[in-house]
Amino acid sequence: MSEPTALSLIPPIVVLVFAIWLRRPILALIIGAVTGLLLLEPGEVLNNFAEVSLSVMGDETIGWLILVCGSFGALIALLVRTGGAMAFGHNAMRFAKGPRSSLLMTFVLGIVIFIDDYLNALTVGSTMKRVTDRFKISREMLAYIVDSTAAPVCVIVPLSTWAVFFGGLLVDNGVAAKGDGIHVYMQAIPYMLYAWLAVLMVLLVAAGIVPAIGPMKKAELAAKAGKMDGALMANEDVQTSDEYAVKAMEEEFKHADRQGKLHNFLVPIVLLVAFTVYFDIDVWKGLLATLVITIPYYAVQRLMPLSEMMDQMINGFKSMLPAIGTVIAAFVFKNVCDQLMLPQYVINVLSPYMTAQLLPAIVFVAMAILAFATGSSWGIFAVTIPIVMPLAISVGADIPLVIGALLSASSFGSQACFYSDSTVLAAQGSGCNLVSHAVTQLPYALITAVIAFFGFILIA
Repeated sequence: MSEPTALSLIPPIVVLVFAIWLRRPILALIIGAVTGLLLLEPGEVLNNFAEVSLSVMGDETIGWLILVCGSFGALIALLVRTGGAMAFGHNAMRFAKGPRSSLLMTFVLGIVIFIDDYLNALTVGSTMKRVTDRFKISREMLAYIVDSTAAPVCVIVPLSTWAVFFGGLLVDNGVAAKGDGIHVYMQAIPYMLYAWLAVLMVLLVAAGIVPAIGPMKKAELAAKAGKMDGALMANEDVQTSDEYAVKAMEEEFKHADRQGKLHNFLVPIVLLVAFTVYFDIDVWKGLLATLVITIPYYAVQRLMPLSEMMDQMINGFKSMLPAIGTVIAAFVFKNVCDQLMLPQYVINVLSPYMTAQLLPAIVFVAMAILAFATGSSWGIFAVTIPIVMPLAISVGADIPLVIGALLSASSFGSQACFYSDSTVLAAQGSGCNLVSHAVTQLPYALITAVIAFFGFILIA
């Protein structure tokens, strides 16, 4: 395809329709990718799909993600088996006296672990679901709290993986001088309206000031009636792959050490955060260093034989395969959307309306649509920043405000899209069905996005 056309909108629509209909995100993404390849070269679909999928699997980012998610699953399995996670849950009960205080605890923990949205989503959900279950809070509500304090918090804190990545992009595209990327990023933090509003919204929800609405209300009522997960599944006899992973984790808790010590949970978690910071916000190196210390730490206490420890880690790795599979499928889909020139089409359609006053709001809407449609919170901006930033400079727009709009759109896409990486991991860590999580949190995300849109208009 030599020129971007409206045909590029078809694959994202196909994915959304099939995901809602089938409730199988991986299958929906594959169908969407195949649809896009049919639009490109109908006679070469098989060859092109093979080429794209191999290209994605050879991507360093995918390799990193598989290692990080799988290793995190291994660490969680150890925390569970040693009884450390259960001990944390019991101790947390001293502070969580009811549904509201347990949700506020989840919110605070999400704010504290601001380094990386992957680390946030997996740690907070896995840590708090035992606590929220006791007070009959739906897994959907827990996943919403976790997701809303993952990407939005990481965006507005300049010591996160998001700041490192986007600061680098700003330097690469000439928006910031070499070594000045983080400084320019920090100038835009006050204008990251969606991220700020998303954090405020989830605080109000956790505090009970904003009530459960729409699908979330249904999920909460189901939880109060004793159904903890999959409350919104169309057919409750059918289990999706992520539900199987949840069942596997539930089985692990049955074999957990009932006399587990709190330090066996806190030491690895503190090490993970500390090592991640030490290695320049590199979660993979942080995980490696944590496991290198945690395994001997448990072995010295004779909590379990080394062979059993390895078995637990392998089972933990397996529990993350549904999340890993969804993200891989999303990367394949994004690759196809890039070939169809979806980002260029959206920008071309909206360019005539871009003035210095309207540019931030239009950039927010356009990038939010792209991030939502492709499930890519980072990759889509590597493609569009070279288009958007020169346009912003040419019309005399406020550069920090435009960057704030870009990052706001990125955090919206990360939170709202049901197959974005952090949404998948928030659902996985919270033990919630992925589609149920996406459907229940979407109204809150959309309300926040609308307020942010008008905020960009007023500020500009």
